[in-house]
Amino acid sequence: MGESESGGTGESAADVRAQLWARIAALDVSVPYAAAPDLAAKVETIRRIAHAHGLTPAVTVTHFIERVLARSETPPPVHGWLAMLTEAVASERQDYEAADRFALACSARLAG
Repeated sequence: MGESESGGTGESAADVRAQLWARIAALDVSVPYAAAPDLAAKVETIRRIAHAHGLTPAVTVTHFIERVLARSETPPPVHGWLAMLTEAVASERQDYEAADRFALACSARLAG
């Protein structure tokens, strides 16, 4: 994992969140123009950064987004998923209980 992916050392939580929000926004804009595997690679980068900085709910949501993208060769509608990811990054709680709550919300969304 390179420095650009990890966010570097010594960044504040606010800086990491801002970086992730920028990546999520850029991803959201690129959805109509990108193939599902390209989107999945960008989600994987977001997941790695979130994991490196202990943003457990965001890691949980990225796993669900990756699952949705893996099901389709063309990009599925992921705007709502990216909104949920934005909320997970912003969450005041970054513990496993919060991650479980996001997992339940993702499971309900996936079930449809």
